[in-house]
Amino acid sequence: MLDRFLTQTTFTSQEDFKKNLRIRVPEPFNFGYDVVDVWAAEEPDKKALLWTNDHGECHQYTFADMKAQSDRTASYFQSLGIGRGDMVMLILKRRIEFWFSIIALHKLGATVIPATHLLTKKDIVYRCQAATIKMIVCAGEPVITTHVAEALPCSPSVEHVVSVGHDVQAVLLDNHQGVAQAASFVRPEHPNNNDDISLMYFTSGTTGEPKMVAHDFTYPLGHIVTGALWHNLHPGSLHLTIADTGWGKAVWGKLYGQWIAGANIFVYDHEKFTPADILQKIQDYRVTSLCAPPTIFRFLIHEDLTKYDLSSLEYCTIAGEALNPAVYDTFKQLTGIRLMEGFGQTETTLTVATMPWMEPKPGSMGLPNPQYDVDLIDADGRSVEAGEQGQIVIRTDRSKPLGLFKEYYRDAERTHEAWHDGIYYTGDVAWKDEDGYLWFVGRADDVIKSSGYRIGPFEVESALMTHPAVVECAITGVPDEIRGQVVKATIVLSKEYKSKAGDELVKELQNHVKRVTAPYKYPRVVEFVDELPKTISGKIRRVEIRNNDKN
Repeated sequence: MLDRFLTQTTFTSQEDFKKNLRIRVPEPFNFGYDVVDVWAAEEPDKKALLWTNDHGECHQYTFADMKAQSDRTASYFQSLGIGRGDMVMLILKRRIEFWFSIIALHKLGATVIPATHLLTKKDIVYRCQAATIKMIVCAGEPVITTHVAEALPCSPSVEHVVSVGHDVQAVLLDNHQGVAQAASFVRPEHPNNNDDISLMYFTSGTTGEPKMVAHDFTYPLGHIVTGALWHNLHPGSLHLTIADTGWGKAVWGKLYGQWIAGANIFVYDHEKFTPADILQKIQDYRVTSLCAPPTIFRFLIHEDLTKYDLSSLEYCTIAGEALNPAVYDTFKQLTGIRLMEGFGQTETTLTVATMPWMEPKPGSMGLPNPQYDVDLIDADGRSVEAGEQGQIVIRTDRSKPLGLFKEYYRDAERTHEAWHDGIYYTGDVAWKDEDGYLWFVGRADDVIKSSGYRIGPFEVESALMTHPAVVECAITGVPDEIRGQVVKATIVLSKEYKSKAGDELVKELQNHVKRVTAPYKYPRVVEFVDELPKTISGKIRRVEIRNNDKN
């Protein structure tokens, strides 16, 4: 499959990668037909997706299964009037029907809008009105279906709601019954052009309503680098990416690049994250490849890993937030496996990464993916030198990179604000070393300005994470009349140190930061909490901590 899209499928060095990465883009391209159905035709018994849940159910699906199930689902959706360009929201958690549905919708040329199950009535109404959503497919659980049903009177564009599961409300359609009774699928004559919108995410910023990040039908090809190269997958891989399907990381790690690489995707459908359960699944199902945000690895290293047989695990990647070197060092010491970091956004595919042929530098994101023309620039638009901080940007003056978003849907002003004059501004700040490796500093809004110094939250967090008392922490700035801002640390303590929370431990942690990094970066304000506010994807919500400090 890879050689259908790559002129060269293996690389031995970053120089080789930069010089020879070429991705062929068919016109038109449709992931459902050109990847899933091709695998089904050529290797129908090839393993595609191993699904299990916290109730003990387990099913291995082949590509022949995925074609058959997505065709039946597509036929059912067709019978409901869904076709090219229609907006369909999926609220399916980790249900297997997510994979059947997203492939089916691709085959119909519709636009898929994955969404988290944590949406309230207000959130659903906003999304339905903003995107003119025509149909919702949701997990059949009362907490979800109730919010959806309550949103319908204020969502006139929604013609159908399809429920997956047994708790089906009277106003909703039964997905299982509809798919079972569907006629044979008739492929649309012309389902899509490459520049049609295939996928759209609502992503929240620090202010205003969520933006609608629209991707075209070529977007899956941008993830070839993600799955085949960064995840280092091969046809014998069983890959686990820990992500809810409402988060963009799901298609990064549980669909596009992995199937193009020919890997088998492992899905664990569970309600509550428990580190021990994840380790048990890796052991029991012989998972070979794992990708997760730093939050997950922070919890894994606090388990007794000697209780588990992790010998099947070959490769681990990490993304979502910057990786603290202490987590890297501890995980490598316990498992012998290096954590290979990557960076990207909902608006992009993998943009910066530590590739298999590279020597990782713990705490660094790695080197730019040559798929993108990445640069660091200062406020005047000047490319910064080694050691200087700058905003990560992608230059698009020569061409639009494969994988970069199409637009913020129905919002030309926001699109122009982020992407103008041939440059897409990520809003993330980093610095590069003499070898060209990029080191994350923080969101532009998160950088703390104290007594004339610019302090990145990540460097202080990394220093704190080397202290045994700290399980997790978040660094923010709080207003100060003299210094402008001072550094605040919000800290989750390890079990052994919870009873020691107090002034003495605060002083110990402050002195620790002074020793590990520059003294002016130490947190003058320290707060101990039971947990940090996080997004559904596991990212720390520093903006929520800042807002709470204002109240």
